[in-house]
Amino acid sequence: MIRLLVNFLEALLNTFYRKRVYPRFYVLETVARVPYFAYTSVLHLYETMGWWRKSDWLKVHFAESWNELHHLLISESLGGSRYFIDRFIAHGGALVYYWIIVGVYILSPRSAYHFMQLVEEHAYHTYNTFLKEHGEELKQLPAPEIAIKYYRDGDLYMFDEFQTSHPSEFRRPKIENLYDVFVAVREDELEHVKTMIACQQPEAQDTFQSPHDANRSALPESIRAVIDAQTSDIVRAAEEEPVELT
Repeated sequence: MIRLLVNFLEALLNTFYRKRVYPRFYVLETVARVPYFAYTSVLHLYETMGWWRKSDWLKVHFAESWNELHHLLISESLGGSRYFIDRFIAHGGALVYYWIIVGVYILSPRSAYHFMQLVEEHAYHTYNTFLKEHGEELKQLPAPEIAIKYYRDGDLYMFDEFQTSHPSEFRRPKIENLYDVFVAVREDELEHVKTMIACQQPEAQDTFQSPHDANRSALPESIRAVIDAQTSDIVRAAEEEPVELT
């Protein structure tokens, strides 16, 4: 079922947005925010009912949605949401996926995290291909103001919060042009993949913590090894078999 959901999203993007890059990013980022909303909705329900309380998970998933929001704002600033049909597809897809993921997360959190890992892998491939195909052009274009504010000049607490694989230091993107912006977005997607991998591990409830937790310890070596192995495969696949955008 999880693979079918991801395949449907990929087919939608490849069918309607093969030659319309910024609207493609707009739809992708609108839908990509939804699972994090679903996770926090269910976690808030569990907390309210007194069934389970883990504030770190709420913080990290909200920070992930906050990051995806800024990807969305960047795509909007570039004209991705200009047409009603694109907004209709994005909003309709988001509504459907929200309720599906809520149900999946209640029944199997690991499956819900695997779904999002696959979506973020697709996003990483997509942005990586875009950078390779349009890199020189992007280097000549200015960075949108929203990207400068988020990555360079704003409060970086929320940006740091979702980078759960970093025990002591955080990534600081260089933002000088539009190319740098999409490099930062691409690397964000890989950080989401790492977090989703960590969440799927059997010992996640004991080891998955906020990067800002005062008592946070480094991820166990076994989890870091899984993250490193899977992300290395993703990066290699992105270089060898890029997603076709044009």
